[in-house]
Amino acid sequence: MPENFDIILASRSPRRRDLLGLLGRTFRIVEPTHAEQRLPGEHAADYAVRNAREKARSVRHHAGTTNFLIIGADTIVVLDERILEKPRDAAHARAMLRALSDRTHEVITGLALLTAAGEKCSAVRTAVTFRALSDAEIETYITTGEPFDKAGAYGIQGHAAHLVTEIRGSYTNVVGLPLAEVAEALNH
Repeated sequence: MPENFDIILASRSPRRRDLLGLLGRTFRIVEPTHAEQRLPGEHAADYAVRNAREKARSVRHHAGTTNFLIIGADTIVVLDERILEKPRDAAHARAMLRALSDRTHEVITGLALLTAAGEKCSAVRTAVTFRALSDAEIETYITTGEPFDKAGAYGIQGHAAHLVTEIRGSYTNVVGLPLAEVAEALNH
């Protein structure tokens, strides 16, 4: 993608902003207006992709030229076919972390790349395994405040780094933006 493209990140996430900044391209952030709500019977990956697409579409009017790339993303945690979104409160975070303890789950980021020529959407998947967590470790992690704005009630890039024993797939996907896929789009 030429340097003169207007790159817009449709996100409220400081983690996505920081990750995109690692690619060394100038971009701007426009907060999306799409409200995330799962449709009845919607599969997890379809839900994440639809949210990413709608976030990107909701900021389309901010792209003033035909030379633009809008990036929308939505990250969810899936355990046993159940979507673990951001916890409502400490009890909800505690229940999520107990469920993830000593288990492997999937992190899915729906990624939407919009240009004047059209849209390219995909679901990027990463398997993450937690070690067995004690109740005391869960309580200590909750007191950091970190679980409350993150899908699955954890942030792998923060205090929860020591909870994870294995990752199969993209680390940046777990943080919230699969950089390899975004870099590929920017380089073509």
